[in-house]
Amino acid sequence: MDGWEIVTEERFHLAEGARWHQGRLLFVDLRNGNLYTAGSRTRRLLSLGTSLGAVAPVAGGGWIAAAGSGIALIRDGEVAWLASAGQAGEIRMNDAVCDPYGRFWAGSMALDGRVGAGALYRVDPNGSAHQVLTGLGVPNGPAFTACGTRMYLADSARGTIRRFEVDPVSGSLDASEVFARWHRGEGKPDGLCVDDDDHLWVAVWGAGEVHRYAPDGRLVRRIRVPTAQPTSVALGQGALYVTTARYRMDEPDPLAGAVLSRPSLVSAPAAIAYQMGSELQEQC
Repeated sequence: MDGWEIVTEERFHLAEGARWHQGRLLFVDLRNGNLYTAGSRTRRLLSLGTSLGAVAPVAGGGWIAAAGSGIALIRDGEVAWLASAGQAGEIRMNDAVCDPYGRFWAGSMALDGRVGAGALYRVDPNGSAHQVLTGLGVPNGPAFTACGTRMYLADSARGTIRRFEVDPVSGSLDASEVFARWHRGEGKPDGLCVDDDDHLWVAVWGAGEVHRYAPDGRLVRRIRVPTAQPTSVALGQGALYVTTARYRMDEPDPLAGAVLSRPSLVSAPAAIAYQMGSELQEQC
């Protein structure tokens, strides 16, 4: 296991969206639509009855979720849909996260993985939803630097991570560049996380690896994962957490679909809450 420990005895179909929140790990089983917390035991927190790409906590309680073919606000057992990304049965939501200003960003993709059909959406604190990028394949992340002025976004279908400049007040995206690229046979970038040193962590689907990149784009660490399909990464309480999948595996290995952890001296901010109805506060 090379330092890895099994966090969950259960093997999930497509565990995703790892986030550290209030001293515990959150993650989803995407295709089954369930949200879990892992600690001394695994507990299901939410079941939406539709696919669930990722969630973020809401300030004051509840969740905002990239679910089904749209974005939903879930509070006190009630589900309010804020946005639709397309026709159910053709489009589904994928990864999502809040930026340091409490805005929610979520990606969509075609169910058949068609390149160009995906998009990125931003939900502002007033509940308004905006399509900010189109022409994507399979968007994963995004992940933001501490000041919220830079955003990393993986497009797994294209094997790239792009870095965008972000206007911290409006949330609009400005200049972008390719930050990292994977070629055929090297795996594909999946879930992302920015640590407290402004380094980017990447779960590399198909390669059984987690990569850490310096802000200048240098690959500074490569960690082997004992199963081929890591999907997302999170850092919390002295540990690196990785979700994995057995999706599309004809013969899943024993750890496919497990949530794994290993000690880490690197830390990262906890999951940021969606600031519904709040005014934006300067971060840096």
